[in-house]
Amino acid sequence: MHEMSLAEGLIQVVEEAAGARTVRTVRLEIGRLAAVELSALRFAFEVVRQGTVAQDAALDVVALPGQAWCMKCCQTVTIEARGDGCPRCGSHQLQVTGGDEMRVKELELA
Repeated sequence: MHEMSLAEGLIQVVEEAAGARTVRTVRLEIGRLAAVELSALRFAFEVVRQGTVAQDAALDVVALPGQAWCMKCCQTVTIEARGDGCPRCGSHQLQVTGGDEMRVKELELA
């Protein structure tokens, strides 16, 4: 489960950004193609936040759509999963251009 290491890295980023201030909310953007199981990430965050500045913080996740460039119809398209065909022409010649990222968007501090 790589979500535990993601949560540990997330806490490191949060602690560096917050300093000694208490964190109320951590807002993340996670792309649908990032291969992150949200329920596992939420569980891991609950575990690793104990004893940190984010001990009582809520985790707010915004899911970003997957985007790809279709080489056949030369259009940027939205996809739900890797391996999906182009919703316009059905081609599987797609280059992922977005939706595979995970980033801290905002911290709400006390």
